Amino acid sequence: RCFAHSLSKSLYKVIYIPITTLTVKEFYMALCDGLGITPAYKKVTMFKQIQDSIRSYSSKNITPVILIDEVQFLSNSILDDFRLILNFDMDSKNLCIVVFCGQPKLVLQLERQPHEALRQRIAINYTFSGLSRSETQEYILSRFKASGRKEPPVEEGVYEFIYTTTGGIPRKINKLMTMALLLGFKEKQSVLTSDIFLKASDENTLKTP
Repeated sequence: RCFAHSLSKSLYKVIYIPITTLTVKEFYMALCDGLGITPAYKKVTMFKQIQDSIRSYSSKNITPVILIDEVQFLSNSILDDFRLILNFDMDSKNLCIVVFCGQPKLVLQLERQPHEALRQRIAINYTFSGLSRSETQEYILSRFKASGRKEPPVEEGVYEFIYTTTGGIPRKINKLMTMALLLGFKEKQSVLTSDIFLKASDENTLKTP
């Protein structure tokens, strides 16, 4: 989201596709919708519509940026077709930018032989392994500052526990912090202690009935 918002609208056209459990035709329709065109009924016609639209943006010095989330759920058929969509003038031009976002299994999926041609088109790849201990603390501080609070109501010693418990994964940090804040409010505590975070971690753990 931050990356998309940082792009100049006069230079880039952002197309975001969050749902990837689609059929090939539905995926084509999602691309058409993102590009601002009415999808045709036939897939072959939509294919031409998508390429023509990308060429049109490029001729205006606007680069389409296609952001696809949860790519590990895309079918092999969609990945195969997507490679063809990106083929402009016999692969001599790159008219758009594609960003694949997904879970670690995406790497294994793309390493399969059928996706060799698509993998060769990937210019940059990055695997996020989590924030460091210091980055975790800085992340929490930044979230509180964004909410209007200069100093977080957190005991200094609990940052190590937060980092160890969450592995520095922002989504897990957010979940743990939210539960700790709820428990702190419930117990009328002005400072979130290690005991509260232990309870929060336990509350977030799925238990067998």
